[in-house]
Amino acid sequence: MSVKISSWVWDGCAASGVKGTKLLIMARLADFSNDDGVSWCGIDTIARQIGAGRSTVITAIGELERDGWLTRKERRNGARNATNIYTLNVAKLRESAEAADRHSPDSERSKSEPSESERSKSERSENAEKGDFHSPESGPDPSVNSKHDPSDIKTPCRVPPEPDPEVVITDQAIEVLSHLNLISGSRYQKSRSSLENIRARLREGNSVDDLKLVIDLKHEHWHDNDEQYQYMRPETLFGPKKFESYLQSALRWDKKGRPLREYWGRKRDIMTFGPVDTTIPEGFRG
Repeated sequence: MSVKISSWVWDGCAASGVKGTKLLIMARLADFSNDDGVSWCGIDTIARQIGAGRSTVITAIGELERDGWLTRKERRNGARNATNIYTLNVAKLRESAEAADRHSPDSERSKSEPSESERSKSERSENAEKGDFHSPESGPDPSVNSKHDPSDIKTPCRVPPEPDPEVVITDQAIEVLSHLNLISGSRYQKSRSSLENIRARLREGNSVDDLKLVIDLKHEHWHDNDEQYQYMRPETLFGPKKFESYLQSALRWDKKGRPLREYWGRKRDIMTFGPVDTTIPEGFRG
């Protein structure tokens, strides 16, 4: 965590009109970043910690990137997407925070009004001109206050409350259902009957990517067979009886590089040779 960047986010972003979800996202990225502003916090983690939906977080990050507050770099781990790398615009954050500090009421007042030490020096010089100034024989000047100004102490950032776990699971289930509609061309609604099996599998500890992988596998398996493709539905894919076997098959399929259905079970003939090369190498006679 970079305390410096977190301070700039709260001072600079707020003063520049960055509010609500976008401000909370910048604060969470700063909490996970180093002093260079580099962070690789996951979308699901951010959504869970600020109590927002995953799609809301993705949209807000896109707007922050468009406005120049951050840049993101996508990563992949084999066939799967890995956590993005986010780089906060440290220079813009620092400039915005400094500008906000210069235009704050406390800053303006400090420029126009003399400080306690300046007033005390002025009073001592006036007393010396009148001849009634007596410096203490020993010890520090009692007119100088050595304590820190309480206004300089910044209150710590409050961590947003953890969202309701059931709300998080429902958001994830909707994401899985949307993927099923996209892949299969279906129009399943966000109803209880469509989501209940998906939520049950998520509560068991399966990830969103696991459920999406099962959808991808069964689409490849059934898409050429109309009779089988009718089972591309939530109650079949994510029912308690068959989901575990579907998932194990999907993991093996993914590990093999997700081959097309036509190549399933086909073994390569090691005795098959390609065409014979009849060209004569340079330097040899024909």
